[in-house]
Amino acid sequence: MLCSILVDNVMVEGVQPIRNAVFSYFASHFVSLDVERPSVSNLQFHSLSMAVGRGLIKPFYVDEVKAAVWDCNNFKSPGSDGINFIFIKEFWQEMKEDILRFVSEFHHNGKLSKGINTNFIALIPKVDSSQRLNHFRHTSIVGSLYKILTKLLANILRLVISSVISDS
Repeated sequence: MLCSILVDNVMVEGVQPIRNAVFSYFASHFVSLDVERPSVSNLQFHSLSMAVGRGLIKPFYVDEVKAAVWDCNNFKSPGSDGINFIFIKEFWQEMKEDILRFVSEFHHNGKLSKGINTNFIALIPKVDSSQRLNHFRHTSIVGSLYKILTKLLANILRLVISSVISDS
């Protein structure tokens, strides 16, 4: 744990002052900026056929869910739930029904269970002996179920994305 850190050429010491400095420094990274975005009103968009569209809303099969789990890196940092994918793979038979129930509930309701997308922001040093806040990068740590669902949705979109993205 850091005991002191340099912020704007001022040494900050103590847990609470460091916590406040880190929060203030990185808060700007999560603020939406009002920028003028280019107009898309003159672009032609491709659309999907009804058959392909129906394929996007079909329930997930067990094999698809298992493939999404096995496609995740075993040893990446565990999520906010403390579980990494080697654990899920090792205990797949015991966890499969709960994971499938979660995926099915999401498909049926179109909503995430309360708190499932809660994440933690972790600071990762970019250099040895980090002394300044800009020596750290931030990353979000999300739970395993959220990662599985994200992977499932990305796999479905991967099938159609090239047919709906315009060359321009």
